[in-house]
Amino acid sequence: MKYLDEYRDERIARALVAELHRRVTRPWVLMEICGGQTHTLMRYGIDELVPRQITLVHGPGCPVCVTPLEIIDKAIRIASKPEVIFVSYGDMLRVPGSESDLFRVKAAGGDVRVVYTPVEALKLARANPQRQVVFFGIGFETTAPANAMAVWQACREGLRNFSMLVSHVLVPPAIRLLLGSPHNRVQGFIAPGHVCTVMGYREYEALAREFHVPFVVGGFEPIDLLEAISMLVAQLEEGRVEVENQYARSVNREGNRPAQAIMQEVFEVCDRKWRGVGLIAQSGLRLRPEFAAYDAEKIFDVAEFSAEEPAECISAQVLQGLKKPVDCPAFGRRCKPESPLGAPMVSSEGACAAYYQYRRVATVS
Repeated sequence: MKYLDEYRDERIARALVAELHRRVTRPWVLMEICGGQTHTLMRYGIDELVPRQITLVHGPGCPVCVTPLEIIDKAIRIASKPEVIFVSYGDMLRVPGSESDLFRVKAAGGDVRVVYTPVEALKLARANPQRQVVFFGIGFETTAPANAMAVWQACREGLRNFSMLVSHVLVPPAIRLLLGSPHNRVQGFIAPGHVCTVMGYREYEALAREFHVPFVVGGFEPIDLLEAISMLVAQLEEGRVEVENQYARSVNREGNRPAQAIMQEVFEVCDRKWRGVGLIAQSGLRLRPEFAAYDAEKIFDVAEFSAEEPAECISAQVLQGLKKPVDCPAFGRRCKPESPLGAPMVSSEGACAAYYQYRRVATVS
């Protein structure tokens, strides 16, 4: 398939791997931010192809994984109400809250439905005027424009039975937190291509200057990631610190200005708690006051919740690149996709799920 097969070409991959072996002279720790990139790295064995001096660690780039327990508990509370049709992306249904998950709510009779876009939630609201339709609005900057447009459209139409439980997070503040940590060991970042398609990569230039760490915006196919790794290693070996764009077929420096505009019209920046990481200042989005009528937290009065992560789960260290999923004693034993301790095991972009799917035979007896 044009524009796909060439990014999975074995000859190109082998040439890039050979170039990496020729170029690397020192150990380097690189982090990919996006969970989709993590799964490509694991699926195609890229982590095993690169020189052993290169250590690939996995960042907090899975929106399902970083959704805090409190938000899951709020979703469960709302979804359990008989008047509610609770609408969500499928990954969220098995993510554990403090005591339950949305699948159990559905099994107990709750009207929980899976959709692929917020437009489907709007259609449900129009078709069911007697019910309250609540959409679980999660994600990074990638999904924020579509979710913002759904709220904007509901407001324009005067749909009073549609609302959104918002749990949007922003990537650059999380990277800043990681780089400012005394435990940080990451020396170069593969920036998330989907996020940068929306936002551009200007924000990463400031991070590169401040922390003297290079970034390469990367795509999601094997050749994309091998090329991004090669570009990062070239910068590190040469002592350069720049923001480069490997994913030029989708990303430009300024990003998608109309998408940014609708985000800014509907959402405002706020502090946000990240699951396993904690509160990160100015790292989230919430609905602006003029859209409060569509804010499910306010409508259903679930603003105040507090919950603690299971002590056995090491997802916090995994999401910060300090440990890998196989370092967890519970991995593949007490923590599996059908009985997860933490969100990274159930999300289609979770690092633990990637290791379970592609590395389990080698690591779990």
